[in-house]
Amino acid sequence: MSKPLIGGHVSAAGGLHNAIDRAEAIGAEAIQLFCASPRAWKSPLPKAQDIKKFKERRKNSAVKAVYLHAAYLVNLASPLADTCKKSVRCLADHLAIAEKMGINGLIFHIGSGKELPKEEAFKKAVAAMKEVLKRVPGKSQLVIENTAGGGQKIGANPKDIGSMIKAVGSPRVKVCFDTAHAFEAGLIEKYTPAATKALFDEWDKYVGKDRIVALHVNDSKTIYNSRHDRHENIGEGHIGLEGFKVLAKEKRLRDKAWILEVPGFLGEGPDAKNVKILKSLFR
Repeated sequence: MSKPLIGGHVSAAGGLHNAIDRAEAIGAEAIQLFCASPRAWKSPLPKAQDIKKFKERRKNSAVKAVYLHAAYLVNLASPLADTCKKSVRCLADHLAIAEKMGINGLIFHIGSGKELPKEEAFKKAVAAMKEVLKRVPGKSQLVIENTAGGGQKIGANPKDIGSMIKAVGSPRVKVCFDTAHAFEAGLIEKYTPAATKALFDEWDKYVGKDRIVALHVNDSKTIYNSRHDRHENIGEGHIGLEGFKVLAKEKRLRDKAWILEVPGFLGEGPDAKNVKILKSLFR
């Protein structure tokens, strides 16, 4: 049986190339990083020498998959025109950076339509994604992450995400499946073999297994169907180690990048211990 690329979110503080050093320090083969503050609209393009240094450092590393994560402010479904406009520009700027860096793509949350009817919010999000892809031609993927579902957020279930992908109509639109968000959104109460098979049968039906390119592998601090997005270290939350053992046996997930977004056992983010626990499930 093949093994997935396993890693986590790492800091790029002090230079993009430092993300590779931090990845190797925790034994990561796949990483996610911020290229700008996640709480700011602006994301200036890194200097050419910084991108070159990142590429050179990555070339000789164990890191085989790299994703950026978009700013938390992005809301493609917002009822406010100005927020939608800024969200498109911010996403396009981040996607352009991903393209320049030569990495897999950009993971993002659709956002919330708030008081808007769901159909209207859906149309706004689809139009926004089309515009982002139009502004940034290339190979880097625009990767939708499933949400925990609170606050009228769009994109909690495979049917909705599949409909959006179909409406956008681009092969560059992919999916990142978050284990905690699916649990918190009420998609799966327990990752048993039968429930896990049924869950990914549904994702396969509406989205397609090949559209899922990455997993955010997180335990949940909150209970099933809480609609609250709170991550916990692997085996320390409500999903539990047994749930991740079952996920490790799901063959359809073996060719994805498994990326941790956990608090870490020392409170410093994804660490070697969490990576080691995940890797041990595939031996």
